[in-house]
Amino acid sequence: MTITRIASALLLSLALLAAASPVLAQAQPDISVRQEANQTLREYRVNGKLYAIKVEPKDGSAYFLVDRNGDGNFERQGGGNVEIPGWVR
Repeated sequence: MTITRIASALLLSLALLAAASPVLAQAQPDISVRQEANQTLREYRVNGKLYAIKVEPKDGSAYFLVDRNGDGNFERQGGGNVEIPGWVR
């Protein structure tokens, strides 16, 4: 009886993991890098949706432009990294 329960729990765990794997895979952004005259631009996308751009000027501090609502309006943000907004997922 306990072997049946263990096997059932294992199968259920594997099914849940398989169902969650596409969601986990989407959490990693695709990053495109472009070089312009005096800066490097890194574009962050998930599922093809652009949600952030990291601007790295040749002379100066890097910053992010982030679309928080999916409306195409990008806001400047400092700091080392950006959370993936909920509208992208």
